[in-house]
Amino acid sequence: QVQLVESGGGLVQAGGSLRLSCAASRCIFSNYAMGWFRQAPGKERDLVAAISGSGGSTSYANSVKGRFTATRTNTENTVYLQMNSLKPEDTAVYYCACASRFQGIVTIATLYDYWGQGTQVTVSS
Repeated sequence: QVQLVESGGGLVQAGGSLRLSCAASRCIFSNYAMGWFRQAPGKERDLVAAISGSGGSTSYANSVKGRFTATRTNTENTVYLQMNSLKPEDTAVYYCACASRFQGIVTIATLYDYWGQGTQVTVSS
């Protein structure tokens, strides 16, 4: 069974940084494609970052390019989302996800078949 467990969310002032972690042993070990999504109240769940199974390729939403970085490490079976220069509009519940049928970059939410429970990120102005 695939389990994804996020951590690292919290409250931060605008301009600050947070690092989210997602423990995903089977997804990491099997080199599945992974992604980070976020959902703000009243809005759809949107892709923030996608990372390939090897970790060699990434893709980011325009709104976070240059500020967020997704990485994965096989030694820790974890995928990370480093978030810098945070803005109030980054406030949302952040989810990590795993696409077990793919090893490249996956940007479509419906192609992800495993999801974490989410972690709240709140950025105050």
